[in-house]
Amino acid sequence: MKYTKSFAALALATVVGTAAVAAETEVKVIGVSIPAATHGWAGGMNFHAQQTVERLEEVYPELDFVLATASDPGKQVNDIEDMVATRNIDALVVLPFESDPLTPPVQAVADSGAWVTVVDRGLSVPGIEDLYVAGDNSGFGKVSGEYMASKMPDGGDIVVFRGIPTTIDNERVDGFKAAIDGSGINILAAEHGNWNRDDSFTVMEDFLSKYPKIDAVWASDDDMAIGVLAAIEAAGRDDVQFVLGGAGMKEMIKRTADGDKMMPANVTYPPSMIATAIELTAVGLTSNAPVSGSFVIGSVLVTQENAMDFYYPDSPF
Repeated sequence: MKYTKSFAALALATVVGTAAVAAETEVKVIGVSIPAATHGWAGGMNFHAQQTVERLEEVYPELDFVLATASDPGKQVNDIEDMVATRNIDALVVLPFESDPLTPPVQAVADSGAWVTVVDRGLSVPGIEDLYVAGDNSGFGKVSGEYMASKMPDGGDIVVFRGIPTTIDNERVDGFKAAIDGSGINILAAEHGNWNRDDSFTVMEDFLSKYPKIDAVWASDDDMAIGVLAAIEAAGRDDVQFVLGGAGMKEMIKRTADGDKMMPANVTYPPSMIATAIELTAVGLTSNAPVSGSFVIGSVLVTQENAMDFYYPDSPF
């Protein structure tokens, strides 16, 4: 089942309006397990998670939250196991660092009877979670591919940057490839930049050494786009016409708004989705509101014409 933003707003407003006067009940614990701020998008996600936990602890006296951040999949597995063992969590909100290693421990949480909300990257086995909150990753790839095809009407040679190996990365790439099918755009190579500037700089250096002509780059993420742009500049290459990132980093949105030819567009993927996930989980534990299913946030193409509608200078991302 897919819910709209208006449904979520209504559900949250209803419960927030009554939570302050709720009768005293047994305190329930919500565990929140997310990756550490290893790149810009994750930094924004961490900011929104912390802000949301602090706000909801005041709104819901019957809820307690435990927030843990992990710099690798092993640490995240340990965090979740510790939440179960020491806090006996009633619900888990998890944004998996990687899909495969996080699937068994999250499955164990679900098997224990706790509510499970999975955010963004998804698990390797479908159906474990009670609620899934994410951006429209297939749509993200589709919007990106459609823009590339429109920007390159005569086709051309491009390189593609993938993120961390996850289900959402697969969805994005599949959506992108389907959108450019028949356009004359040829993918020279696709490698994982891990949503990381330094990794993407190194990968782009390799691409530039292998291919004497690259018409454009689908970086698929703004942190990776920054690394790509730095590598292009360092190599002194002028064949690359533009780089398409994504996720709406404020610095990149500003470049698009200012008419930077190397960053002519962007595709939205808001890190604030973690706040939606935590809030809906709180709704599920404190009311009878039907919040199970999927909540998908659509991706929007950002161009110079509408860029200022997506520019938030005070945002951490």
